[in-house]
Amino acid sequence: MTPTNGSAPGNAGDTSGERLLVVENLHVAYKVDRRLKPTLHDVSFSVAPGEVIALVGESGSGKTTTGHAVLGLLPENGRVTGGRITFRDQVLTDLSPRGWRSLRGRAVSLIPQDPTVSLDPLRRVGEQVEDTLLLHSDLGAAQRRRQVHELFETVGFRDVELRYRQYPHELSGGMKQRVLIASAIAAEPDLIIADEPTSGLDATVQKQVLDLIGDLRRRNRTAVVLVTHDLGVAADRADRIGVMERGRLVEVGTPDQIFTSPRHPYTKRLIGAVPGRSAAPVRDTAAVEEREPVITVTDLRKSYGGIDAVAGTSFEVRRGETFSIVGESGSGKSTTARVLVGLTEATSGSVSVLGKDITRLDRRGYRPLRKDVQIVHQNPYSSFDPRFDVFDVVEEPLRAFQPPQLPWKRRKANRDRIVAALEAAALPPSFADLHPAELSGGQRQRVALARALVVEPKILVLDEPISALDVSVAAQILHLLGDLQRERGLTYVFISHDLAVVRAISNHVAVMQNGRIVEQGPVDDVFSRPSSPYTQNLLGAIAGRKLVHL
Repeated sequence: MTPTNGSAPGNAGDTSGERLLVVENLHVAYKVDRRLKPTLHDVSFSVAPGEVIALVGESGSGKTTTGHAVLGLLPENGRVTGGRITFRDQVLTDLSPRGWRSLRGRAVSLIPQDPTVSLDPLRRVGEQVEDTLLLHSDLGAAQRRRQVHELFETVGFRDVELRYRQYPHELSGGMKQRVLIASAIAAEPDLIIADEPTSGLDATVQKQVLDLIGDLRRRNRTAVVLVTHDLGVAADRADRIGVMERGRLVEVGTPDQIFTSPRHPYTKRLIGAVPGRSAAPVRDTAAVEEREPVITVTDLRKSYGGIDAVAGTSFEVRRGETFSIVGESGSGKSTTARVLVGLTEATSGSVSVLGKDITRLDRRGYRPLRKDVQIVHQNPYSSFDPRFDVFDVVEEPLRAFQPPQLPWKRRKANRDRIVAALEAAALPPSFADLHPAELSGGQRQRVALARALVVEPKILVLDEPISALDVSVAAQILHLLGDLQRERGLTYVFISHDLAVVRAISNHVAVMQNGRIVEQGPVDDVFSRPSSPYTQNLLGAIAGRKLVHL
């Protein structure tokens, strides 16, 4: 398939005449049950020195497979079945394992998606960055250590010797990602494959990481293939964008071409799902302000070992509204959420939920409220019992409020309620017999929502419920939440670092920093006229502002 927008595949938008990487008619298949299952189909593009091309699309579109094929890092059951990849006139698809060892890390390198699984937990991070220098330079031990110090300074670390000696568990997610960038640039490669390098990071940390990659590109003319599902990042950071769907590159063009004149139907659907691009939901904040509060938090404090995670927070949430709490990792927003649902005890202050001060209740005293206040976690899969099928997962809250019964009798008695909860979450009844491992990320999040809805709560606390989802799946979940709120009068406390989503769905917003609320009010007022420097900095770091009209 020839991509639309731009010129012919292989040199779309490349006006330099020099092509560092050329991918021609690439086909990749995975061996499953002794049969080859085609995954990539006839993918072609090129990258010039110093150029950034972003590959965008949903999970399963082939973005990561394309990046891994370029680096010769396909899993054991994956293989290139057709086409050719050329780097500086060297055919990579014919490269031997020895040839890859000399090339990978020196001339081409990878910034992987998940730093948690990419760093050895038993080794100091400085030593892990040194590995690249050990393989691809003649530097002695003392020189390598000094070089790592310089790399750490380049990626924005201050006390570089302290960072050198630390283990991965001692670093935040953003710090771990910086370590991976330091490792990727150690040998000053000509090409970097950045596979979702900012997925799950706060807006300010994301900006810092992307700025580092941009500085490297300008300084060394390093080319970047940026694999991302974040269209805002692609809009801001790429020279060209390739849109992938089901293993095919369906459209290639500049950001202006892709976002103002998309040609392929899939590209149009993808862009239409971006929060702020589609029609804004009806948010009658004035009407909400006339309603009674269902949550009143006054001077809430939560300390761990003498350190305040939440330090004197106060706010109100009114019936039927969406109240969002935003801030960077460590700001205290998730701790606040856990206090609201009785999973964490407050150190001091008062928290009134549906007229009851939960700070005066023990776990047993809070129990009657659990039917009315439910939480939907960021990662539903980790909150599911792996032995359970979907029926058991959704039924779990019901069992907490029912007398013991024989399993078959209980399942028969609860089936109608389970089916109703699945249907409310836009899932067919047949899903009840599946296991969570058989579902996609978006389907698992719907199951988590069904589990929360099955006891017919009045308040839902949603802790980063769409942060790991593709833009179109996230849009579906947000529309579903809007429908449920209108139909059932639900009240939402929405915890998020995605400010575009918060702007699209919220009535009121509170901005947290270091355990304190630094600003709160109607969402349009806070986003349009932020008074706190922290809020201004947070809003200024959002990727794709021109795309989402913030």
